[in-house]
Amino acid sequence: MSVQLDQVKQKAGRIARRTLWILLAIGLLTGIGYFFYRTYTISEGTRTGMLFKISKKGAIFKTYEGQLHLGGSTILTTQSTWDFSVKDAAVYQTMQQYEGKNVKLHYRELVDAFPWQGDTDYIVYQVEALE
Repeated sequence: MSVQLDQVKQKAGRIARRTLWILLAIGLLTGIGYFFYRTYTISEGTRTGMLFKISKKGAIFKTYEGQLHLGGSTILTTQSTWDFSVKDAAVYQTMQQYEGKNVKLHYRELVDAFPWQGDTDYIVYQVEALE
């Protein structure tokens, strides 16, 4: 009788370990897939206009955020401004020099940026001053 009970315990232990490993693998694959989904670039492009705001902000995650007054618009409205985020500190420091000037921003739009990447899904990675 005790031999059968030991066999049942061993079999239950193997099933529990196998189930745990399978759940761990599924969780890991789901996490990796979710990360790639959130950081997937859906569009890439440029925008030009006057850089009128660039700052470092955030309560938990400090990110670089900016606003661009789009070219071709004479008055400043919510439709004529473009909000963006910057991940790279060197790009942020370059942008500080161009504040109040016309610039061309190169950006990537993410599906859904993580909070530590910025407040917006538009991540600027390069800035050029325009004459």
